[in-house]
Amino acid sequence: MKKVNLTKEKMLLSLILLLSAVLNIVNLGIEGYANQYYAAGVKSMTMSLKNFFFVSFDPAGFVTIDKPPLGFWIQAISAKIFGFSGWSILLPEALAGVISVYIIYLIVKRTFGSSAALLSALFLAVTPVFVAVSRNNTCDNLLVLALLLSCLALTKSFENGKKKYLFISLALVGVGFNIKMLQAYMIIPAVYISYLLYSGISFKKRIINLIAGSLILASVSLCWAASVDLVPASYRPYVGSSSNNTEMELIFGHNGLERLTSSTGNTGKAGNMGQMPEMPSDNQTGSQNMQSPPQGQNMQTPPSGNGQNQSRPQGVPNDGQGRMGNGPGGKQNGGGMGGTFGGNETASIFRLFSNNSLSDQIIWLFPLSIFGFIAAAIKEKLKPPFSDKRKLGLIMWIMWLLPEFIYFSFTKGLFHPYYLTMLAPPIAALAGIGTISMWEMYKEGGNKSYILPAALIINGGVELLILSYYYSTSNVTKILMIITAILCLISSVLLILLKLKDNIRFKKKILTLGLIGILAAPAVWSGTTMFYTMSGTFPSAGIELASSNNGSNGMIGGTGNNNSGNSTTAKLVAYLKKNIKNEKYLVAVQSSNSYASEIIIKYGESVMTLGGFSGSDNILTLAQFKRLVTEGAVRYAIVSGGNGAGGNSEITNWITKNGKAVSESEWSGNSSSNSSDKNQFGGNFGGNSVSLYDLKGIS
Repeated sequence: MKKVNLTKEKMLLSLILLLSAVLNIVNLGIEGYANQYYAAGVKSMTMSLKNFFFVSFDPAGFVTIDKPPLGFWIQAISAKIFGFSGWSILLPEALAGVISVYIIYLIVKRTFGSSAALLSALFLAVTPVFVAVSRNNTCDNLLVLALLLSCLALTKSFENGKKKYLFISLALVGVGFNIKMLQAYMIIPAVYISYLLYSGISFKKRIINLIAGSLILASVSLCWAASVDLVPASYRPYVGSSSNNTEMELIFGHNGLERLTSSTGNTGKAGNMGQMPEMPSDNQTGSQNMQSPPQGQNMQTPPSGNGQNQSRPQGVPNDGQGRMGNGPGGKQNGGGMGGTFGGNETASIFRLFSNNSLSDQIIWLFPLSIFGFIAAAIKEKLKPPFSDKRKLGLIMWIMWLLPEFIYFSFTKGLFHPYYLTMLAPPIAALAGIGTISMWEMYKEGGNKSYILPAALIINGGVELLILSYYYSTSNVTKILMIITAILCLISSVLLILLKLKDNIRFKKKILTLGLIGILAAPAVWSGTTMFYTMSGTFPSAGIELASSNNGSNGMIGGTGNNNSGNSTTAKLVAYLKKNIKNEKYLVAVQSSNSYASEIIIKYGESVMTLGGFSGSDNILTLAQFKRLVTEGAVRYAIVSGGNGAGGNSEITNWITKNGKAVSESEWSGNSSSNSSDKNQFGGNFGGNSVSLYDLKGIS
């Protein structure tokens, strides 16, 4: 039996991975099913191979989820192994987060050594948005893992010049494409530019290899989408959120150009929310071109006081846990609670530093990463020829970081704050590499030795700025401000004063104190996710979670995101199951947000979502719907917002005109319009009526 050599490096790495596992996995059950739209799709996928392949949202295969399959395939496999539950579908993301911490360690170690690698892994492990997304089913950190593996393969190609590693790298980007579509291509500048600059082989060979690699990238990226589009529409579900029922249009439309050019994130007004009958649960707005969070999710409504016990404006639902979208401390878009659209923040180079829903999720270590890159570039003499793997590693990380930083700073298109997890790896890597580079330059003396204390002071100052946004939120914030200020300032001053001394061991301890000061706030921010439930739709970490959660959700074993459902839905399902016979669909609704997700998750029943996710998909014509009613495939329909509401006004108008309205007392148990359950489903919702219609006997 081979003896395990437990070195100091292995012990430290084990502790970092353990820390990551604790942050990502402990008390994971409090998140419930997290994003219920995705969870419903995974439940449907576990019910048949056809649903599995096409990522169907509903068990009957009426419409698909509006995302590619790979991430949800992994969740469905986990659900089949461990049984369908919130925990089982979140586990793959949590493990992907831990594995990503290990992969970034491997990448940085190959180029800059163990110390830089350990720091990079630690920095990634405690990045708030990275931890938050690791505890959610949006699949973004599965994408991050795929892209880190791509970088690992690219690094190997720089070591030996073998083109197969470039091909593997680009193939892995294609794998990422099948997790989050064009979001995966945000790493393309890092791969292509660093390889083009690689002087280990001739420029002609580099061009040829990149052309061949691009063909591999395209083939892997589009293999599933092309397969789906080749299947006749009558034999598969409708492609959700597409305008022409094809995956290709979804790729370049809703999940492509709309993310770059749509102004949806900037036009929504809180005052109009109560008038929206259908409220999306993940960055889709349908035809209304407005911000539309889902039932039970955050709304853009200015808070008062400290964010606790706030009254909710009429017609504005909370997220099922007594909280609205805005966090305390004057946040305009939810801060740590996650704003609806990151694009709602003012576009500028300071967007990610401002008092909004973005800064506290990612920017903690950004100054250190920029100073670190500059220091490492000086130390490595970052200029041609680029045959050294350290130089190429720096180019790779900075070309991952800068384009994305610019995009998130200036885009007016659709994006959620949790997309910022894409910035976490390059920030962590450059901060780890840079800290060691600055330390080595500090030991060498001269003017370059001032870069390290300057970086600590400026990074500490930026953290104090972010913490100041939450000064009135809790005493924890005040304590963190004191810790950060003292440790960063004192360590910087002492490093300057002791510059001429030779006691390296003592100086290293001072630097360690400075790093503790820098890591204190993001570590606490990340740690809140273990004790307080996040928004299932907009996952984000932060001290606001503690002040915005109510009662049991703030404790170990809390109920999480709608784990228990609500009584109105149970009564509705009981009524429908009692009265239908051989109908294919339990009920038809306007969108996936009319509690369709909950019905699928809790009861495994087929729900026809007439307009897909947001209610705006034109899946059926009126003639087709009439035929389904005549054939007995669907008997009951729910319409919210009165006649013509939603994206299928022709169908809903026909339903309300020809269907028989079922007495609300029969299916919801509500007799008063002020019932809290009515706000969730039955009766009035946001000033709009919700009615159940019986279509039996209509010719």
